[in-house]
Amino acid sequence: MEIRSPAFFIGNTIPFKYTCDGENISPPLQWEAPPQGTESFVLIMDDPDAPNRTFTHWIVYNIPADKRELPEGVTQQPKLSNGSFQGENSFGELGFGGPCPPKNGAHRYFFRLFALDRKLDLPARASKQQVLAAMEGHVLDKAELMGRYARETE
Repeated sequence: MEIRSPAFFIGNTIPFKYTCDGENISPPLQWEAPPQGTESFVLIMDDPDAPNRTFTHWIVYNIPADKRELPEGVTQQPKLSNGSFQGENSFGELGFGGPCPPKNGAHRYFFRLFALDRKLDLPARASKQQVLAAMEGHVLDKAELMGRYARETE
């Protein structure tokens, strides 16, 4: 399985418009070649370089198995039109929260896609811990895309 974005290449800078300094909208993501038996996908975006703990920027779960993308600018709704749900990020908000690191250098942002053998029995606004616990033992494959972002120092 492979995940990519038409907005940036792996390891490169995430464009300004997808950050807290820009429009703060989610980038377009596309994936292919999920394993046989996939019933749903989970996407988790986080920043392991955040001070004190990994900072979660976005959680989308129960993405239907026949979907191969999330479009640019996914709305901040609990349930999306494709039937998937969004969880609560580390900002305490629903949906996508763009890269917004302290002004002390570049951070890495990982978009991790998981193919699952079932849908998760969770309501909207689930936490990362709830999603990970529900996924346990049901991951068929995973893929990741990493981008970087640094804010201008003053």
